[in-house]
Amino acid sequence: MNFRPVLYIIGILLCILAVSMSLPMLADFYVHNPDWKVFFLCMMFTGFFGGILTLTNAGGSQQISHRQGFMMITMSWVALSFFSALPFWLSNMNMSFTDAFFEATSGITTTGATVLTGLDDAPHGILLWRALLQWMGGVGVILMAMSILPFLKIGGMQLFEAELTESEKALPRTAQLASTIGGIYILLSCLNVLAYNLAGLSFFDSLTHAMTTISTGGFSTRDSSFSEHDTVWVEIVAMTFMIVGGLPFVLYLKAMRGNWNPLFTDSQVRFFLSIVGVSIAILVIYLIKAHDMHLGSALLHAAFNVTSIITGTGYANGDYGSWGGFAVALFFFLMVVGACAGSTTCGIKMFRFQVLYSVADSQIKKLMYPHGVFIPHYNRKPIPESVTISVMAFFFLYALSFSLVAIALSFTGLDFLTAMSGSATAISNVGPGLGNTIGPSGNFAPLPVSAKWILSGAMLLGRLELFPILVMLSPQFWRK
Repeated sequence: MNFRPVLYIIGILLCILAVSMSLPMLADFYVHNPDWKVFFLCMMFTGFFGGILTLTNAGGSQQISHRQGFMMITMSWVALSFFSALPFWLSNMNMSFTDAFFEATSGITTTGATVLTGLDDAPHGILLWRALLQWMGGVGVILMAMSILPFLKIGGMQLFEAELTESEKALPRTAQLASTIGGIYILLSCLNVLAYNLAGLSFFDSLTHAMTTISTGGFSTRDSSFSEHDTVWVEIVAMTFMIVGGLPFVLYLKAMRGNWNPLFTDSQVRFFLSIVGVSIAILVIYLIKAHDMHLGSALLHAAFNVTSIITGTGYANGDYGSWGGFAVALFFFLMVVGACAGSTTCGIKMFRFQVLYSVADSQIKKLMYPHGVFIPHYNRKPIPESVTISVMAFFFLYALSFSLVAIALSFTGLDFLTAMSGSATAISNVGPGLGNTIGPSGNFAPLPVSAKWILSGAMLLGRLELFPILVMLSPQFWRK
C-alpha cells in the first residue's frame, strides 16, 4: 500500500493543528501565564512533524484509494489526538499523559467528557485550547461526513452520495465545497459568539462557549456548566445553536443558494425535531407530576437537557441524574439516538432509524400481503439494498461495540450504571454519563487509568462511525 498520500494529508492536518496552538499561546502570554511557553514548544514540535510529513510525501499523485481512505481517517484522528494532548500534559495543570490524552481525545472528537476540575480558575490558554479542539473537531466531522463517509459507503452514508454530488455541481471541486462549508461554519460560530455576548456572557466566555456549542462538543469554562447563569437567555441561545449544529450542513449550503425548502421538508430534520419536541413534552409532564416543578422551570430544564443530550453536546443546567428512573432511562435512550447525518453531532443518527423503520414496515406489509411488492423509502425515494445492509450492519456493530466496552469497563471495577452509561456516552460522543461518578455533577477523573484508555478508544471508535477502525483491525485489509 502506498502510504505517501495518507502521510501527506496527516502532515497538513498537523500543520493546521500547530498554527491553532498560537491562539492559546497568545492568550496565556496576554495574561502573563507561563504556560505560553508550553504552547510555543508544542507548536514548534507539532509543526516540525507536520512539516516533515508534508515535505517528504509531497509530489506525485495524491489521489486517495478506497483502502487509503480508511487508513487516512483513522490515522488522522489518532495523530491529532496524540499531538493535541501535549499542551495538557506539559502545562501547569499537572495532568498525567493518560488524562491529557483522554481530554484531548474528548475534545477533538467533540465528546465533552472531562477529567479536569477547577475550571473556574483554570488558565485562559487551557480553556481556549479545549474549546478550539472541539471547534476544529466539529468542522472535521462535517467534512468527513460530506466528503469521505458517503464514498466509502460507511454505515449507510452512501444514501447521501447523490445529494452531495448535486452540491458539487454548483461548487465543482470538493476543495471548494469544503471551503464553503467551512465559511458557513465560521459564520454560524460568529453569530453564536454575538448572541452569547448579547445574552450577558463576557467575550471570552462567549467565544469559548460558541466554539463548543456549534460543534455540539459541550466543554464549558465552568465546573457547573450552565447551572450558574443568572439569565435564561444564555440557555435559550445555547439551545438554539445546539439545534443549528444538529442539522445537516448541506441544507445550509442549499439555503445559501436560495433553496430554503429542504430545511423544512427534509424528512430527517422533521423526524429529529419531532423526537426533540415529544421528549421535551413528556419530560415536562413528568417533572411537574413527580417533582412538583413549576411549568416554566420544568420546560426550561427539560428543553435544555433534552436538546443537549440528543445533539451530543453534553451541557447541563442541573443534575438530571437526580430526577428519578424515568428521566435517566429517557436520557440513556436519547444519548445513543443522536441528531442528523452531516451535522456536528454524533450517535446512531436519525436517518438510520428512519431506514430501519421503513424496512421493518415493508416486511410487516409483506407478511400481511405475501404477493404484494413493498419497497422501503427514505425522503420519498427508494432505499437501495446496499444502504439497508449497511445500516443493519451498523446497528449490529454499534450494539456489539457498546456491549464489549461496557463489559471491559465493568472489568476495571466500575459499577453497572457507570459502565453502561460510560460506554454509551463514549461511543455516542455525548460527554457526561449517568450516576454519581460520571453524571452531570461529576466527571471522569476518579476512573481507573485502564478505564480512561478504554473510553478514549471508544470515543475514537464512535467518532469514526465504527467501520474504519474495525476494517483496519481485519487481517484481510493488510493483504495484497
